[in-house]
Amino acid sequence: MTSSTPLSLDRARFNMIEQQVRPWEVLDPTVLELLDRVKRDQFVPAAQKALAYVDMELPLGESADQVMLAPRLQARMVQDLAIKPTDKVLEIGTGSGYTTALLASLAQRVVSLEIDDAIASAARKNLQQAGITNAEVRVADAAANGFAACAAEGPWDAILVAGSVAEVPAALLALLAKGGRLITIVGHEPVMRATIVTRVADAGFSTQQPWDTIAPRLRNFAEPSRFSF
Repeated sequence: MTSSTPLSLDRARFNMIEQQVRPWEVLDPTVLELLDRVKRDQFVPAAQKALAYVDMELPLGESADQVMLAPRLQARMVQDLAIKPTDKVLEIGTGSGYTTALLASLAQRVVSLEIDDAIASAARKNLQQAGITNAEVRVADAAANGFAACAAEGPWDAILVAGSVAEVPAALLALLAKGGRLITIVGHEPVMRATIVTRVADAGFSTQQPWDTIAPRLRNFAEPSRFSF
């Protein structure tokens, strides 16, 4: 594998945007510019820097569910969440902090919850080195106690759940402001769908599932039975 010189990383980042991200219908010029400006190689573990722009998940911890999602998936989720500069954003599953940085570059403020202390610590360092000052990483089990860790500063204008779930918990949707959006990946392998839920009224929600993908399960989210009798 070639060494990761600044020039080779710049070329890899260009190729990521043009060959992975654009074909996945990430066409928002603001998001595309952001992908070039926020250096993904600054958010991967040092030993994997050469893989920062490859179309694959990268391990962040010892567990199989502790990964950095593929770049095209991160980019598409950020684009489809349609972040506004005034938005207060909740992210569940900080990972390396790369998606956090993308969100923070678009939003007013981001609070990101990470269940693993060591991964959260690394993400904080990555964000600091990238000059991101409007994102806070907290260690918390987001799904515990009816999403109590997410509720204190709600309602949220946007929520990004950075992994897959069997279904979107109603208690999490309740934390959306009116007009607020949530995006996550819903389903069971081999069929999962990106799911965008918008709160259109106090008790009304609109759901879209515009594209298919596969993503690791988020830890401790409920797994309802897949069988009905």
